[in-house]
Amino acid sequence: MEHSVKNKKENDLADRRKAATESKAALLQAHRAAMEAAEPTRLAREEERLAVAKAREERRAERERVKLEEQERVAAEAARQQAAADAAAGAEARARQKVQDDMISRVVRDEATRKAERDRRYANRKARKA
Repeated sequence: MEHSVKNKKENDLADRRKAATESKAALLQAHRAAMEAAEPTRLAREEERLAVAKAREERRAERERVKLEEQERVAAEAARQQAAADAAAGAEARARQKVQDDMISRVVRDEATRKAERDRRYANRKARKA
């Protein structure tokens, strides 16, 4: 009697193993069938993802181009302003130099006039004494 119970357990184990194997095979087959059925939609989703990625890259490139153009514009504007400031500083320096030169020539002219006047007075004094 013991022997038949043991045999029944072995049969139950063998049956369970067989059922598990068949179940795994059925699940694998169902999975393969689902993958084959989903293939067109998977391809469509993949193409859509690629299109979105391409559009994203194009937008990034456009932003980069606009950013570079803006940097170039700002640099050109800064260079123009610097050139204008340099020109203004040069003009101001020339104007200061001209004012200074005019003042020096006026001082020299005034000094020459004073010397001539002094020399005239001296000559007049000498003429009166003689």
